[in-house]
Amino acid sequence: MSFYQLWQTLDWQRFRQRIHATTAADVERALSRSQRSLDDFAALISPAAEDYLLPMAVEAERLTRLRFGHVLSFYLPLYLTNLCANDCSYCGFSMSNHIKRKVLDEAEVKAECEAIRQMGFDSLLLVTGEHETKAGMAYFRRMLPVVKPYASYLAMEVQPLACDDYRELVALGLDAVMVYQETYHAAGYAAHHLRGRKQDMQWRMETPDRLGAAGIDKIGLGVLLGLEDWRCDSLMLAHHLAYLRQHWWQSRYSISFPRLRPCTGGGQISHPMSDRQLIQLICAWRLLDPEVELSLSTRESAAFRDGAIRCGITQASAGSSTQPGGYAQRQPELEQFAIHDVRSADEVARKWQAQGIEIVWHDASSHVRRAL
Repeated sequence: MSFYQLWQTLDWQRFRQRIHATTAADVERALSRSQRSLDDFAALISPAAEDYLLPMAVEAERLTRLRFGHVLSFYLPLYLTNLCANDCSYCGFSMSNHIKRKVLDEAEVKAECEAIRQMGFDSLLLVTGEHETKAGMAYFRRMLPVVKPYASYLAMEVQPLACDDYRELVALGLDAVMVYQETYHAAGYAAHHLRGRKQDMQWRMETPDRLGAAGIDKIGLGVLLGLEDWRCDSLMLAHHLAYLRQHWWQSRYSISFPRLRPCTGGGQISHPMSDRQLIQLICAWRLLDPEVELSLSTRESAAFRDGAIRCGITQASAGSSTQPGGYAQRQPELEQFAIHDVRSADEVARKWQAQGIEIVWHDASSHVRRAL
């Protein structure tokens, strides 16, 4: 059974009712436990738990320091192309948007890597739009050997691929893959994905299963916060992670918190999420799973990120660009979405080090894992 088959048995409306029926007593019981269930997670992301944000944050920081120490890993996204064959309501790369398109060649990718090396990063996330012909496996076969000498840890966020493709990329040096479901709400998924292969919800939802079968080191999960009800989507994601831990226990896992940001062609956010609610969600994840890595990008403001790193975050980007060629030669008209934290990586590092956080410019957990 794949997770898609399990997901078909999960009832979105029942999840919503369970979350909103949570009482203060339910939240207090969840907080009192040393190990927490999916029912406890539902309580901790409920409206009733908003009054318990301080004890949640204190416990989230305690658990994080116990498992990860005071270390926070930096990574940097490297956008290879903004070409996309999908039409999605929330993305600046959508095929219907009239923006300049760019596919980096080997020389341009190397120039990006040289610029990134000067910034101090060696944990990289390769990002593309989803375009099978011009940014598919043939392109990845050419680009991974260019990038890998610059990256001690290499991740990708591209279109879902077949299991054999992932095995091939692992052999070329790939360590991790980020694949966000966007939303687990079937009608909402159809409404936001208008054209292209991304309309196939099952193919996307079964991607982590293929990654586990391919032996990938780390699988990154997430939902696009603000697309649908963030509480229900997050509970669905928690079920997905629980399934993956049971079936593909050899892989590590990370959770990201992409919140909708302004972009070319982007519409209004129909399900807004406040800063306070995002902190609540981050804390709830740490209380549910003390082992999972929690990642925060530059989608969020400097002030928010400066506070959120005390609540369970173990990995963050800094000094990011969301456009191909964004480090060697910036071209804002190519970007996927607007960056919110525009500080340089050095500035972010100094700020967080002043809070007692040790910044490492690579994937620290992978080095610990390989040493064991």
